[in-house]
Amino acid sequence: MTTLSSCSQPASTNTVLFQPSGDVHHLMQWILDPAADHIWDSAGSIITAAGTRELAPTTDEDWLAVQHSAAVVAATGNLLLMPAHLRDTGHWKDISVGLIEAGKQAQAAAAAQDADALFDAGGQIYRVCKTRHATYVQGDDFDEHNTNL
Repeated sequence: MTTLSSCSQPASTNTVLFQPSGDVHHLMQWILDPAADHIWDSAGSIITAAGTRELAPTTDEDWLAVQHSAAVVAATGNLLLMPAHLRDTGHWKDISVGLIEAGKQAQAAAAAQDADALFDAGGQIYRVCKTRHATYVQGDDFDEHNTNL
């Protein structure tokens, strides 16, 4: 009997090699902030003396772009759980999971092209971000070099 050794599965080492490409500040500034801003800029309305302007996407392509931004928000929550970025296994972990859930909520809203649900998801993303900043950012002013976000 002949066996093919190339078909066998390699033994699992249970070692995952994470290679962060930046610190927490970089994750926020370059990844999360642009994605969250895109969601916030695509939800709700602006009311002025000239009238009301709805911010919701109007084309399938625009909704898909919001869905992509929402996926980035959720993925960022996972990145914040990487060993190199994890500050603690309590509040930091809970907030990161909250970011994942809010991003997934926004993804679902964008996939359904539901402007009201997207607005609600944007509010949840905002609450998660405010909680993280209130807990981990020290001082009144945002320090662009603060990696304790």
